Amino acid sequence: MHAHILAWHRSIKGMVVMALDIVLSLFATYLAFALRLETAYWPEGQQWWVYALAPALALPVFIRFGLYRAIFRYTGQAALTATAKAVGVYGVLLMTVLLLAGWQGVPRSLGVLQPLLFLMLVGGSRAVARFWLSEQAQRLQPRGRLLIYGAGTAGVQTAAAMGISGQYKVLGFIDDETSKVGRSVNGVRVYAQTEVAGLVATMVVTDILLAMPSATRGRRKAIIEALRPLPVHIRTLPAMADLVSGRVTVQDFKELDIEDLLGRDPVPPNTELLARSLAGKVVLVSGAGGSIGSELCRQIVAERPRQLLLLDHNEFGLYSVHQELQALCLAGNLTVELHPLLGSVAHVQRLHDICSVYRPQVFYHAAAYKHVPLVESNPAEGVFNNVFGTLNMGLAARACGASHFVLVSTDKAVRPTNVMGATKRMAELVLQSLAHQPSEAATTFCMVRFGNVLGSSGSVVPLFRRQLATGGPLTVTHADVTRYFMTIPEAAQLVLQAGAMATGGDVFVLDMGEPVKILDLAHRMVELSGLRVRSAAQPDGDIEIVVTGLRPGEKLYEELLIGDNPTLTAHPRIMKAQEDYLNWDDLSVQLGTLKKAATAGDVEAMKAVLKVCVQGYGPAVVQAECVAG
Repeated sequence: MHAHILAWHRSIKGMVVMALDIVLSLFATYLAFALRLETAYWPEGQQWWVYALAPALALPVFIRFGLYRAIFRYTGQAALTATAKAVGVYGVLLMTVLLLAGWQGVPRSLGVLQPLLFLMLVGGSRAVARFWLSEQAQRLQPRGRLLIYGAGTAGVQTAAAMGISGQYKVLGFIDDETSKVGRSVNGVRVYAQTEVAGLVATMVVTDILLAMPSATRGRRKAIIEALRPLPVHIRTLPAMADLVSGRVTVQDFKELDIEDLLGRDPVPPNTELLARSLAGKVVLVSGAGGSIGSELCRQIVAERPRQLLLLDHNEFGLYSVHQELQALCLAGNLTVELHPLLGSVAHVQRLHDICSVYRPQVFYHAAAYKHVPLVESNPAEGVFNNVFGTLNMGLAARACGASHFVLVSTDKAVRPTNVMGATKRMAELVLQSLAHQPSEAATTFCMVRFGNVLGSSGSVVPLFRRQLATGGPLTVTHADVTRYFMTIPEAAQLVLQAGAMATGGDVFVLDMGEPVKILDLAHRMVELSGLRVRSAAQPDGDIEIVVTGLRPGEKLYEELLIGDNPTLTAHPRIMKAQEDYLNWDDLSVQLGTLKKAATAGDVEAMKAVLKVCVQGYGPAVVQAECVAG
């Protein structure tokens, strides 16, 4: 029967509820008369007008308050409040009519008593419907067995949402506050963290949800590591800023990211320094449609530049970031002129045309080819884009009198084993040389070097997640590969901060924390999904991890410094490297040779130049199918 009712069309459900409210209004009228007259009775004379008036007033008021649009099994506090308001308005109208009409045999107190009874009957009917329908809906859906870590506001809201949806059965809360342990919240018991392992075993828990959106990253990491050995699927709620609606649903659950395992809390930027370098300025971001470039644009917009120039050769990426930034400006009431500019950093004339029209004062150069195997297979394109694209941008910036030029670099530029890393180090050398070249222009050139960013194109975390979704295997190139990781917003924030501190020729290095072993990361992601790694020691596991071998040009580990003794800066996460460079006369000769080799597609000649210029470059053997860009 319940399945049949749930399958009714909404219009049918609405008519049924209206009919029920008519019956309830008549019944409330009868009870009001009976209580007022203190006897059972049969209506007579003008008393019949009250029976006609009650539903005639109630239905229009209830329709106006939207009571027939609600879904009973999801009815909550807001719907009950709306019902009370609707009955209140109805009561005022009923009392007014009774006072004006003066019908014989109708006590004036009926105008108070009948609405009170009507409210209890309507509210009770909604509560019963919600309870019955949600119970039946739960029986129709598969349910996970859930523990919620955190008995605060977010945790309690989550438990309430789970009770309505029925997709999970909430078995209890876990909380670190001893004052909460042993107590109940809405009938759900609160347990201590030390009891979790026993609860998972005895209650057959399938999922644990971290409902602590305001917890520090370090605290979250400690909790996750403590829960990691348990055979449960661990997920989390979004950050507090994403829960401003005050309503938590199953759709708000998200998988853990590696940022939950980093254990570092971001250091707030020097807002005064950023404002001084960006506010009211004309700023150009190359590669604006990419992962780092787009995040730079989001953070730059918040500093209220006069104009923001978005340069990218990818049409869709440029369109997407432009639309997003327009929405941000509208929502934040930011009067920033946004100019989406299609173009490649390899096209010198296009760059000079842009600079002559807009006269940008600050450049952030994030446009680059960065995928190691692709650039290894297409080295000439890597040279043209990464090396000469940076040179073109730097010369254009100096020609238009820009005050600052910031290159987004990479840890792969340090003692590279691949063409991509070598071209990025060459790009650094270009800017170092320009910075120390005598010139009337006062452009301050600097570069910011950091490791992998989470969520960027090619990041290992989305790859592992896709492989988990398809049942595996997870692919790791080598058992000993390690990488540094940082979130995109933190990396972009530090790039802006470093650029504002530059004095000329600076090579800034971001503190990436401790490197992460990719094989350990794969194990963590499997285990935190409630699955087991399949191996020789555990042949009945769920997900296999396969080592595929290093890709062309790939290193086992990355470094951030070529030399030693980096110096500290005013920011605890930013250091300044002491790196050697070539003077402009020597470098320009090598650049000429490199350009000829790239134009001719001569891979060996290109690598020969890179070996001469880039300290520590030792090219890996390229597979036969690789082609010269």
